[in-house]
Order: sequence, then structure tokens, then C-alpha cells
Amino acid sequence: MKRAIELNINGDTHELLVAPNHTLLEVLREKLGLMGTKRGCDLGACGACTVLIDGEAHLSCLMLAVDAMGKEIMTIEGLAAGGDLHPLQSAFIEQGALQCGFCTPGMILTAEAILNEEENPSEDVIKQKLAGNLCRCTGYKKIVEAIMSVNEPK
Repeated sequence: MKRAIELNINGDTHELLVAPNHTLLEVLREKLGLMGTKRGCDLGACGACTVLIDGEAHLSCLMLAVDAMGKEIMTIEGLAAGGDLHPLQSAFIEQGALQCGFCTPGMILTAEAILNEEENPSEDVIKQKLAGNLCRCTGYKKIVEAIMSVNEPK
């Protein structure tokens, strides 16, 4: 039996009817058309479905949509403000930290969570906290450099 829920996503409120077993990932992609959140493994092992919930990185494939009610959800679509890229998005481009782009939204949102938690994270801290985000294209070096560059004095 479907249930009416209200989700706050990227600053907008959405009223939806969802089955109790629908994941947040399914709702984001299939009901709201927010395709930046990627479906990877559906097991919580790849990080492609990472979103921010109340500022912290969460795997949307492991969270039921009903459990996200009352929380602030941010997808990659909500990260840029007023048409301007977020500094992390710019850094990923400038540092060459993206290739095919499949993992990029999850990487960037995880990076945002890292920077929310740590003022000037070390390379080791960034690597440790990115461990749940897999990329088949890169060696992670440029991804780490992009995240670190956001904290460099301009």
C-alpha cells in the first residue's frame, strides 16, 4: 500500500505517493527525474548514489524514502547555486578529476560532506573518507587533488 510522504530535496518540498519499500534512490530517479544520483551496485558498496542528508553523505540505495522525511536532502543538482558551479564542481573540472562522469556526483557530494566535517582535511583523511566511492576510470589522485585545492588560499 502506497503512502503519502513529503521530502525536502534541494530546497524544494515534494509530496509523493511511494510504496513503503521504495528507496530514496528510486524516488529521486524514477519519481522526480533527478538523474544525477546514479544507480550503481544497489548494495551500498560503490558510492554512486551518494546524496547529502542534513549535510552528511548517505547512500540513497540503502535508505527508504519514508525514512528521509523531515530531513534536508541535497543531490548533485542542488549543489550549484544560481547557475554558478559549486567550488568543488569547478575544482573537479580544473584538476581533471572526472572522466566518464558516472561516479562524479557521488564523489563531489562525499567531498562536500568531508569539507563540512573537516576545515582543512589532510590527503590521508580525504582518501579514508572517499574509500566508499569507487571509480573505474581514475587512480583517485586527481580527485584528491581537486578536493584539497578547494581549501588552498586563493
